[in-house]
Amino acid sequence: MRRKIVAGNWKMNKTLSQGLQLVDEILSAQNTSSQVLKIIAPPFTHLSSIAEKIKSKPDFAIAAQDCHHQPSGAFTGEVSAEMIASTGAKYVIIGHSERRMYAGDTTDILIQKLNCVLAVNLNPIFCIGESSEERNANTHLEAIRAQIKDTLFHLSAADFQKIVIAYEPVWAIGTGITATSYQAQGVHDFIRTEINKKYGKTISDATSILYGGSCNAQNAKELFSCADIDGGLIGGASLKSTDFVSITNSF
Repeated sequence: MRRKIVAGNWKMNKTLSQGLQLVDEILSAQNTSSQVLKIIAPPFTHLSSIAEKIKSKPDFAIAAQDCHHQPSGAFTGEVSAEMIASTGAKYVIIGHSERRMYAGDTTDILIQKLNCVLAVNLNPIFCIGESSEERNANTHLEAIRAQIKDTLFHLSAADFQKIVIAYEPVWAIGTGITATSYQAQGVHDFIRTEINKKYGKTISDATSILYGGSCNAQNAKELFSCADIDGGLIGGASLKSTDFVSITNSF
């Protein structure tokens, strides 16, 4: 049975002290379900400190928000997958629309990042999603299929089983606009069907697919009630402990 996951992507927010306080608030909540994996994705500077805080909590894990596409080298200011693994983090977000849009993450670079992450036994949270233009032109499923096929389907079945997929319609990220549960479920079902065609039903049924795109404490319950939505990749709402905890309890 695939795992329910709520991952909080803090993006470029929270100083180290603020981040540690937020984690303390989340950990002190007494009503979080141990059946839901809570993943916290803080800035690189916070990884080791927060990993230390949650190391005895089996229902919590740490993710980096990105990594470099080479394992090492003369890349000033960059962070490798191996460095991330050394902090105690277990996951890495790859392919977020903001990285694709602002940092030039191409398909080739994303494939290299995936390979680097898997090589050091980290788990990718791989983001896919369509633009508003693709949605309005009704070509969004073709766009989703291409992103999956071009970046993920080179993986062996064993490596693919380490992937968590996050569907994030680009038009809903940071806009306050959320895909309806009908729209989101339709794409999640499509993604699972494509995985089934490539890797078979056992693997497709075991793959966690998260929804990202203005998911919050108010709409999470409706979204998470859909058959193929296994949780959320949460942006702004993950920066408030009460909201994040509420979302983790929305299953």
